[in-house]
Amino acid sequence: MRATSITVAALAAALLLTACDDGGSDGGDKGTPKAGGACTLDGLGVQVAASPAPTAGDTGNVTVTLTNRGTECTLTGSPGVDLHAGSGSAAVPADQAAKGQKLTLAKGTTASFTLTYVRGEAGGAKSLPVKTATFTLPGSSADHSFTWSYGDVAVKGDAGAPDASVTGFQQTGD
Repeated sequence: MRATSITVAALAAALLLTACDDGGSDGGDKGTPKAGGACTLDGLGVQVAASPAPTAGDTGNVTVTLTNRGTECTLTGSPGVDLHAGSGSAAVPADQAAKGQKLTLAKGTTASFTLTYVRGEAGGAKSLPVKTATFTLPGSSADHSFTWSYGDVAVKGDAGAPDASVTGFQQTGD
């Protein structure tokens, strides 16, 4: 009888320990991915560099570099980018010619994406007076914003969509 109760107790303890192992974070690392999971903004360093369009009608580029500061993670596809002007915002479509790839980032490695835009005439009817830009990673609602100091963005069509596009993620560095 005693051997049976010890066996049952050991089995119950093993099941309890198994139930506690979710394979992910321990609750104290909210949002921290398990190794090989999707990258999250709280695990990445962000650096923004620009080659701004000098005058209306010219094309400029804003490159965002993401550096993995934590465990290995994965980026797939393209980021979601929005341009904010006053009380409104406009989504930037993905560049159809630049296909995103699935990238696995080890700790310390980097990836980037580029926002290409056409500069609009300051204060013009066919311009979006952008003040900030935000981006999200695929599968996440958390966003990162940065100040837009690269001039107004031209709009196209009657809907006022920004004359801009964003590439998929690209591996950078060695």
